[in-house]
Amino acid sequence: MRKVLFLAIVCTLILAACGAPATTEAPPATEPPAATEPPATEEPAATEAPATEAPGATEAPGEEFTFGMLLVGPYNDRGYSQAHYEGGLYAAEKLGANMIYLDKVNPADRPGTTPDQLAGELVSQGADLVIFNSDDMKDASTAFAKANPDVSVIMASGDQVWSEGKAFEEIPNLANIFGRMEYGKMIAGCAAALSTQTGQIGYLGPLINDETRRLASSAYLGARYCWENYAGKDPADLEFKVTWIGFWFNIPGFTSDPTQVANDFINTGYDVIISGIDTTEGLTEAKKASDAGKEVWGIPYDYIGSCEEGADVCLGVPYFNWGPAYVEAIGSAMEGNFESTFSWIAPDWSDINNPDTSIVGFVKGDALSPEAAAQVDEFIAALAGGLNLWTGPLNLQDGTQYLAEGEVATDQQVWYLPQLLEGMEGQSVPQ
Repeated sequence: MRKVLFLAIVCTLILAACGAPATTEAPPATEPPAATEPPATEEPAATEAPATEAPGATEAPGEEFTFGMLLVGPYNDRGYSQAHYEGGLYAAEKLGANMIYLDKVNPADRPGTTPDQLAGELVSQGADLVIFNSDDMKDASTAFAKANPDVSVIMASGDQVWSEGKAFEEIPNLANIFGRMEYGKMIAGCAAALSTQTGQIGYLGPLINDETRRLASSAYLGARYCWENYAGKDPADLEFKVTWIGFWFNIPGFTSDPTQVANDFINTGYDVIISGIDTTEGLTEAKKASDAGKEVWGIPYDYIGSCEEGADVCLGVPYFNWGPAYVEAIGSAMEGNFESTFSWIAPDWSDINNPDTSIVGFVKGDALSPEAAAQVDEFIAALAGGLNLWTGPLNLQDGTQYLAEGEVATDQQVWYLPQLLEGMEGQSVPQ
């Protein structure tokens, strides 16, 4: 679990110096500049921040309502954190609100601090609402919401206020928001199965928890379905291996190196790498191998523009589009109508890539063949029409029955998937 790794890292790094976050101006463009370190001394005036400087906390002056965002990684990581950052910019523009944020909110980059403490920094900068963007911030978001009942809180992921969930609490000022990325991962798995020449698909996983198990398993379900129904091959011949690095992105000395994991896949015959981590090492290593003469492809994750890191080997990317959900939630807070709700939102099946309506999308990559692209479109249409791959018979990895013949998984069974599925190789629980 993320919090286990976090505690380990905190214990190791607690003696390191930790400076207060700087305040700078939110870049007006939607494409973030290259990251550099923020000044370590006094907080500059909001209007003085250089456009090329990676901010600690950024703020645009002059607006009445301010929302703050805590990002687990760099705001320009070409992955999960950048997707949230750009979703925040979208919401700020649509609502006429002011966005401030802190990025690199993890104990390796900010030793000795906790997300709830950093949320307090955002409130001191004027935030009326705070977004915690990572699953490992769940406990901190709960603590912060309870300690600050007048501040609206969004936990992107998490299940604290899900009345049918295992961790339900009544927290009136906290809402959970997440996209049903299971569909995006199924589409990614389908694209992988229709492209592999070796029948070996590698899944580059972050850490092991309920979320990551269900997403990796969704990719497998999509791969198995398309391997059998479009490629006409025996599911028993499909190899699907998950290797976890231990966190959402590389922390040298604490995680496995995703570059090495990707190369291990490539060197052992896995010719498609599906990424489940926040950054793009799987795709960039696939590109290097392709440039060296190997047939290898990659599928990155989280961010709509991540294929650009290796366009000629990218089969596509399942991505989050947080803007519309943030507009709705932040807009309700601005109107004084913020509600404590659990929202697990499906794609807009009329157009999963509509930037104004769909929280989950999939962009096909340049490396996806025309035939495979047409079959992926057919698969997406089937999902939109009600195809549910979380239907039995399905067994867990250890052979235990998960779903009987014809049984459809409940939301709880999917959310709290206890193991990987039968047919997948890799760890199911942390060791």
